[in-house]
Amino acid sequence: MIKILIADDHRILRQGIRSLLASQEDFEIIAESSDGRETVKEAITPKPDVVLVDIAMPSLNGFEATRQIK
Repeated sequence: MIKILIADDHRILRQGIRSLLASQEDFEIIAESSDGRETVKEAITPKPDVVLVDIAMPSLNGFEATRQIK
């Protein structure tokens, strides 16, 4: 099972991505976040295998959030 964190500040987009990925039996959406700082916190525990990150998010952009997660 591939654990996924979805990070985007647009709720409807997150819901759409969740819906598409949840239909695949090998994927499990373990968390969602709406800003960069929340994304970094959500990536700590449980550790996702994949983090889908929007580049332009409030409080911390996607590039910086990804750098901190890495």
